[in-house]
Amino acid sequence: MSSVLTQNFYELFSLPQQYALDRSALDERYRDLQRSVHPDRFASAGEQERRIAMQHATHINEGYQTLKHPLKRARYLLELRGRSIDDQQTMQADPAFLMQQMELRERLGEIHAVDDPLDALDVLAREIDALYKALESELAQVLDTDEGDIEQAVALVQKMQFFTRLQNEVQELEADLEDELL
Repeated sequence: MSSVLTQNFYELFSLPQQYALDRSALDERYRDLQRSVHPDRFASAGEQERRIAMQHATHINEGYQTLKHPLKRARYLLELRGRSIDDQQTMQADPAFLMQQMELRERLGEIHAVDDPLDALDVLAREIDALYKALESELAQVLDTDEGDIEQAVALVQKMQFFTRLQNEVQELEADLEDELL
């Protein structure tokens, strides 16, 4: 059990070290690992053994949360390949993406002015989700091939970060709009 803490999350969950992920295999392995370190199994164990089991449970939970979330998984995979992304790091200027950002932000800002803001927001949210999924697909192609360009992967992850923030803003605005309607 002591080797659990030294394994990377892919090793821990017995998954190939790639972006594309078998979510059901991850979930099943997570449940198995959680059972192996469940506190009930260590109720009669010594203090040190219980502490180690708790550390393993924490590591397992962290690994599961990292691998199940697409953006966290992408960032983690880049870190395993020696390339980390600083949240404050700015993207290389991609004029088309900058225009897309401005247009999406403008549409989000104009939601209050339309006749049915919740419907317009739903349309925008679905569009953002589709763009995010397209980036995920492209990232899997880049990261899961031997010839994958790490800098291209970094740029894709940075775009995913933008869309994640935008998705959060959409959810916040939706909650605000629903509150206004009540």
